Amino acid sequence: MLEAIISGLSGLIAGFAHLQWSNLIMIVIGCLLLYLGIKKDFEPLLLLPIGFGAIMVNIPLTELMGKDGFLRVIYDFGILTELFPLLIFVGIGAMTDFGPVLENPYTFLLGAAGQCGIFLTLLLALALGFNKLDAVTIGIIGACDGPTVIYVASQYAPHLLGAVSVAAYSYMSLVPVLQPPIMRMLTTEKERQIVMKTHKKTVSKTTRILFPIVITILGGLIAPKGLPLLATIMLGNLMKESGVVTRLTNASQNEIANIVTLLLGISIGATMSGPEFVKPQTLVILVLGLLAICLDTACGVLFGKALKVLTGGKVNPLIGAAGISAFPMSARVVQKEGFKYNKKNYLLMHAMGANAGGQIGSVMAAAVMLSVLKGMGII
Repeated sequence: MLEAIISGLSGLIAGFAHLQWSNLIMIVIGCLLLYLGIKKDFEPLLLLPIGFGAIMVNIPLTELMGKDGFLRVIYDFGILTELFPLLIFVGIGAMTDFGPVLENPYTFLLGAAGQCGIFLTLLLALALGFNKLDAVTIGIIGACDGPTVIYVASQYAPHLLGAVSVAAYSYMSLVPVLQPPIMRMLTTEKERQIVMKTHKKTVSKTTRILFPIVITILGGLIAPKGLPLLATIMLGNLMKESGVVTRLTNASQNEIANIVTLLLGISIGATMSGPEFVKPQTLVILVLGLLAICLDTACGVLFGKALKVLTGGKVNPLIGAAGISAFPMSARVVQKEGFKYNKKNYLLMHAMGANAGGQIGSVMAAAVMLSVLKGMGII
């Protein structure tokens, strides 16, 4: 009888007995993500489920990521099949207004310049000894676009999914903290005071409808491997602009996006098991991801300075910082910084153009890299 009782008690504390120090670290990190999401309001829609998923997967003996485990089923269904990030892109497209880009086409160039950090970080990762697929996955953190990062990582570097996803969403939430110092460092006070005139142009409905169709065709022909990323965001935008599928548009923006975001977050958290996550490599990835976003911001601002010269001082270089894909946070940061130095400054619409261009630019950057890898026979 006593032996049975002892055996039963040992079963109750088996979880504690199998708890590793790396599990404890990840449980603390999971709690930190919950704190940032709940208390600090940093990307709560994703950091909350990611943090809770990280806590769950680091409790020993639960087998949540084992065969037919709760988290494994979700992960296999939505991440391995690419379904979750692509559905998120449909919702993003349905919520994005590309009108500012169409009104001021030059801002599209700022969206392209804002992706330079991706390629610079890719080269640095290769120099540090990462293989080509891992280096591409790390570089794409600079897109500051969670779904793009998840799509690339889940297909070509699933062992890095947790690290790069957490880095992407964490840094995206910290854009208001990361970008202003770089913007001030690379511009003069006189440049920050430049007032850009807003000429409201009417973009016809036909143009708005043709835009996602043309971008899909051209982008697909240029970089076929990245077509799923580009096509889904353009499909969502086409539904929005057509005005004939309001129910589908609303569902993409709300119900589908909300459900997929929840499952996506939990799935990412499920990859953050202590023994697999707590490694020196993870710290290197986090540092490289931070560097990628900082370089993106710097390249965007520097290109903005070039446009200022080419236009005879009509472009405020600050709008180049919005060339990343953190939509619309980065555009708001630009507006805030410009207004701080000149109360007559209204940069939001110009920055929104660069920001919307960054949405497409980040997807195209990933598409180009994947197509190059395909052409090299690596994937």
